[in-house]
Amino acid sequence: MGLIALVTGASSGFGQMIARDLAHAGHTAYASMRGTTGKNAARVKENADYAGEHGIDLRSVELDVQDEASIAVAVEQVIAEHGRLDVLVQNAGHMVYGPLEAFTPDQLAQQYDVNVLGTHRVNRAVLPHMRRAGSGLIVWVSSTSVAGGVPPLLGPYFAAKAGMDALAVCYAKELAPVGIETSIVVPGAFTTGTNHFAHAGRPEDSAIEEAYTAAWPDRFADRIQEALAGTVPGDSDPTAVGRAVVDIVAAPAGRRPLRVYVDPASDGAAVTFAVMDRVREQFLHRIGFPELLHPAVGDCASG
Repeated sequence: MGLIALVTGASSGFGQMIARDLAHAGHTAYASMRGTTGKNAARVKENADYAGEHGIDLRSVELDVQDEASIAVAVEQVIAEHGRLDVLVQNAGHMVYGPLEAFTPDQLAQQYDVNVLGTHRVNRAVLPHMRRAGSGLIVWVSSTSVAGGVPPLLGPYFAAKAGMDALAVCYAKELAPVGIETSIVVPGAFTTGTNHFAHAGRPEDSAIEEAYTAAWPDRFADRIQEALAGTVPGDSDPTAVGRAVVDIVAAPAGRRPLRVYVDPASDGAAVTFAVMDRVREQFLHRIGFPELLHPAVGDCASG
């Protein structure tokens, strides 16, 4: 039976790929985004045309992760149309690029608001429905930067992603007793196919940015990007992230993996996360709560 899935930040990049792949797998996928009647109106039409062409159930919905009212309307629309929401994919996020000191505190707060608080706002709208159902799946799109290689000039984004990953881990333990499962997809660097760098924000304090540019070695920022791109194999495919989510959703409830890595650059995150997650697992055994490692699955539907 197809599940009902909501994907945040699905106007482009990973979110768009994930929504389309879920729909191709036989699920009803809501691709959420801001500006469905404005800047993303063309995306809405593209989704409708794509769904019609491929005979899949792909829908667009207005949702701004920074606006609780917008989130509530989107979630209630899904519930009104289907009576349930089985899968939430926490994908919405924004990247910035530049020397960390040159970003203002307000810019860092904005990064945290989108990448961390945004997930919490959406969870607070979705989880009451999943708790009533006694089942559900939250898929978080994290980053290898949380535990792997950390190149310079992406500090605000990496810090926010680390916060989001920590939130996902904490939610997992509290949701397990009520039958809601957590999986964290960990993509590595994809320098093509996602528009991350093309759409990345810049520091607002231009004077500090210029001071760094003047002090750095020649073409420092450009060479960092080139070096990062050089770690990514030429055949790397960002659509693998969407397929990873589809596989997670298809796995039997209660046996879905906590983490799945899609890291063509092999930056070491898989090794470090394995240790981190093992330490956390052992601590739950130590305090006598190993059952929090897996959801309490009754008659929960699987993919």
